[in-house]
Amino acid sequence: MGRRQEDDFEDRLKKIVEQGADATAEEWLKIIEREYGKVPLIFKRMSERPEVLISHLLYKGTVAETSRLDPKYVELISMAVGAALKCQYCTSYHMQAAIKMGATREEILEVILLSGMISNSSVLANAYRVIDERLEKCFPCDVKSVQEKPAAKKRTKRAGAIRKKK
Repeated sequence: MGRRQEDDFEDRLKKIVEQGADATAEEWLKIIEREYGKVPLIFKRMSERPEVLISHLLYKGTVAETSRLDPKYVELISMAVGAALKCQYCTSYHMQAAIKMGATREEILEVILLSGMISNSSVLANAYRVIDERLEKCFPCDVKSVQEKPAAKKRTKRAGAIRKKK
């Protein structure tokens, strides 16, 4: 009978406690470098506080390991999110990981196209909602008529009449 995911996680935690945070962080950085050819800058900076690096990599690893998605698709999705967030480092790192897991050039280009489409839609959806929800609340009704020349003139005449009365 196979080992449970919880057993592997608990064994990993036990090893971290026995080995210590500094040694664990150093070991994990070497594994990352061996697997991906380099250590991302964020991991290098996190390693200055080994508990931060370890907690981040534990979380990241557990999410990936317990995912029901194929690891290649996890990396393609991660690459798409990196692209949508305009993080060239995330995009590059996850693209390399996806390639190592068998992603093709066509799959990578398709994912980038989809992330661009969703990113663009997100900008539009957010901006249009802000306009619909806020425009009428932010300005009095007569400001809506600013583009209408006659209404703008009326307001100017009215403002002048108010000034004369003072």
